[in-house]
Amino acid sequence: MAEKKAGENRSGKAAEQDAPAASARPARTRRERPAPGGTPRERVAVRKTHKLYIGGAFPRSESGRSYSVASADGAHLANAALASRKDARDAVAAARKAFGGWSGRTAYNRGQILYRVAEMMEGRRAQFAAEVAAARGARRPEAEEEVSAAIDRWVYYAGWTDKVAQVVGGANPVSGPYHNHSVPEPTGVVAVLAPQDAPLLGLVSVLAPVIATGNTAVLVAAERAPLPAVALAEALATSDLPGGVVNLLTGRTAELAPHLAAHADVNALDLAGAGDLAAELEAAAADTLKRVLRPRQAPDWSADPGLSRITPFLETKTVWHPVGL
Repeated sequence: MAEKKAGENRSGKAAEQDAPAASARPARTRRERPAPGGTPRERVAVRKTHKLYIGGAFPRSESGRSYSVASADGAHLANAALASRKDARDAVAAARKAFGGWSGRTAYNRGQILYRVAEMMEGRRAQFAAEVAAARGARRPEAEEEVSAAIDRWVYYAGWTDKVAQVVGGANPVSGPYHNHSVPEPTGVVAVLAPQDAPLLGLVSVLAPVIATGNTAVLVAAERAPLPAVALAEALATSDLPGGVVNLLTGRTAELAPHLAAHADVNALDLAGAGDLAAELEAAAADTLKRVLRPRQAPDWSADPGLSRITPFLETKTVWHPVGL
């Protein structure tokens, strides 16, 4: 019995070394129900490895790096993958590859998929509430309220997918024998810096409007609280959302954001979580003529967003068509 236990300890140690991004929380032991006539035995709980989400898969950072994530009171929660410049390039490539298929889907179908994301989050409310409570130091009721607001935000943008064209597009009056129509179209690949102060509601509020209209996204999670974003990626992976539509990077915003701002295959940039880097990133984005959504001062993420985060990432195509005789 002593030999078996020693073997289990050696296996556990080896597993830790092979998975540098695994959670460093103390492993919990659970007492399993014994077989009839047997005795209870202790088992070590499986530690979770927090990875990136790129192209529909969950890879570790190519650099093999990770960093410690702490709760609001400073307690260690887990180790998250520390994404590199190469990871950022891979995420952009995956987003570009997925853009044609995602933008080509009907608006109604995109709305169905966004609603499915809300359904998946609803089924994992307890996990999201626990992640938000730990990240923000909030009480459980407050965390559950934020989770509810985040789920409702997905439903809100799911409803806009097949209506935004009627609101921001339309027929234009012209003087001549032809019709003139303006139609909104997605911009392309959008790099999104998630808000640092609202790791779930703020995250959903900047991500959902980007993909609702057919764009694809490279999302940099809140540096100090990336775990709700990782949990969201796990929900996205099981919600019929095609791989590559959303790509999640965790790590240092100051390390990843400049590469995304200067990347020639990124079409737009949302600076919601840029902080003091905003001016520098906006200047870098100007070199490749990116659309840039500047951060607001003290935004209220619980307020009705309207179309304020949808229209910045739309382009307008105007069509002239002769009138038949």
